[in-house]
Amino acid sequence: MTLETPDLSGRTAFITGTTRGIGKAIALSLADAGCNVVSTGKTVDDSDSDLDGTIYKTADACEERGVEALPIQLNLRDVDQVEAAVEEAIGEFGEVDIVINNASAIQIASVEEMPANRFDLVTDVNVRGTYATSRAFVPHLKEIGGGHILTNAPPITVTSAPGQAVYAWSKMGMTFVTLSLAGELRDHGVAANTFWPVTTIETRATRYFGLGSKEDWRTPDILADTVLELLRRDPSEYTGHSVYDEQILREADVENFSRYNCTPGDPGPDSAKLFDPEFERPA
Repeated sequence: MTLETPDLSGRTAFITGTTRGIGKAIALSLADAGCNVVSTGKTVDDSDSDLDGTIYKTADACEERGVEALPIQLNLRDVDQVEAAVEEAIGEFGEVDIVINNASAIQIASVEEMPANRFDLVTDVNVRGTYATSRAFVPHLKEIGGGHILTNAPPITVTSAPGQAVYAWSKMGMTFVTLSLAGELRDHGVAANTFWPVTTIETRATRYFGLGSKEDWRTPDILADTVLELLRRDPSEYTGHSVYDEQILREADVENFSRYNCTPGDPGPDSAKLFDPEFERPA
């Protein structure tokens, strides 16, 4: 079944981490749906890097789809930069009603092996960055009387994560902040939800950290479609949820997920099991 693409014409999304991977896929999908895009991230020049992608290239690709795009260099660890970026985005578009916390730092290591400076990096970018970005938009979202905050983070299902404590804590912290915002903003018509892949997604991080192989991965498009489906839902009614991509797409009558696979086959639920060892797909 082909998903129904929402009409996002005239709306604007502020997305963190759009240079490549999941963030870029989300940005392009929203642009295809008519949504203006604020493309943010740290990379502005990839000429001396083996990694292709900048906030400008993503913005250009969005504009080629017929929407307006604003690239803003942003270090999520700098709250002043975050607040300035939010102010610039609102000043440029007048109204920003979609906020997507996608950017994330990853480091899989035990407590013993994780240096304090890496702890600071992971927690600052992930949970503190989500907090700072969302918080900066709260007065604006209240003023316009609606909108969506979406965060790329997992359901909270465990109380410990041996071997990955810091990363798990930071990702679940992103969820905790987002779901708390759902309660705080419910009376203002603003939805706050999180989304997370069941399988590992092919990105720079999964390749770098050796998290499986192509047989285990899906493309970022599955999360882009998940975001589109969440944006189809009434923010005054659907809020405070942590969903898996397969769950939300099944609710949209998607039965075959093979279109998202990197190779033929059936990738296992490795990403879900990362934070929920007891996870099982529905029968």
